[in-house]
Amino acid sequence: MPQTPVTRSIVPAIDAHNHLGRWLTDDWCAPDVGRLLGLMGETNLAAIVNLDGRWGVELEANLERYDRAHPGRFVTFCQVDWDLLGEPRGTDALERQLRESAARGARGVKVWKNLGLSVRGRDGSLVRPDAPEVVHLLSVAGELGLPVLIHIADPRAFFDPLDERNERIDELSAMPQWSFADRSRFPSFDELIDSFGRLLSATPGTQYIGAHVGCVAEDLDRVEQLLRDAPNLAVDIAGRLAELGRQPRRFRRLVENHPDRVLFGTDAFPLDEQDLHTHFRFLETDDECFEYAAGEDVPPQGRWAISAAAIPRRLLPDLYAGNARRVLGL
Repeated sequence: MPQTPVTRSIVPAIDAHNHLGRWLTDDWCAPDVGRLLGLMGETNLAAIVNLDGRWGVELEANLERYDRAHPGRFVTFCQVDWDLLGEPRGTDALERQLRESAARGARGVKVWKNLGLSVRGRDGSLVRPDAPEVVHLLSVAGELGLPVLIHIADPRAFFDPLDERNERIDELSAMPQWSFADRSRFPSFDELIDSFGRLLSATPGTQYIGAHVGCVAEDLDRVEQLLRDAPNLAVDIAGRLAELGRQPRRFRRLVENHPDRVLFGTDAFPLDEQDLHTHFRFLETDDECFEYAAGEDVPPQGRWAISAAAIPRRLLPDLYAGNARRVLGL
């Protein structure tokens, strides 16, 4: 069986979806920036989008550590404190926060899955992705020229009952808080994705990057429909090799049908060479049946192997970096 090592991307790449800050960990996700830059040089990674800017002093710390210290190599996105929607005049407070982050130097906005799953308004109800206050704020992002990388919902299996028929049972048994199967507490997967589609339509002046293959990596027909319906949407491939690698020919058709709408990204943190090598191998070769998470006793997203997509070489420059440069204004 062919085993094709790919240690450098065929053209310079931009990782459009990664985490370098302190939001998801106790300390910086990249504790040694010099070492990270060395890895980027070895693997042909031209730049990384850092989604961990948050707001205020945390945004300033990320900008100082990455963007300002290493111009052109890092692009930091801010977030907003959606919990402010539970307070009086919360929408105004969020808009001020967003405008301040843009003035500080944020290059985009990251919207996380808590919007639609846990953020609540003043009346105690869940705030859906297409709520009027969300539409307003993300329209402002468009006016400011900030692209929005948005993560709505989670894999469909996370919304299904946690039983022997759930293909992500290993992962969800280890992290039961990731299960959103309780319909008394959480919307359904389809309700959230439908709400996402309405948000895209309601904010045509805002450029979106749909995280994790438009948040519907399991159903690329539905991703194509989102792309057809919303010219302001692009998608990244971050964190979804397990899904894409069991439908590689369908994924290749997605790229061929929308060559200007798919962005390279990994969501692998702390980033290491094996993560990048596996992504390059998936995109550039026609290898079959290899591990998507080498070294794991139980693959984290399902007990299967993946096969490579063999993306046509003519499409790789845009997938790896050209589309990201356009969307991010680099």
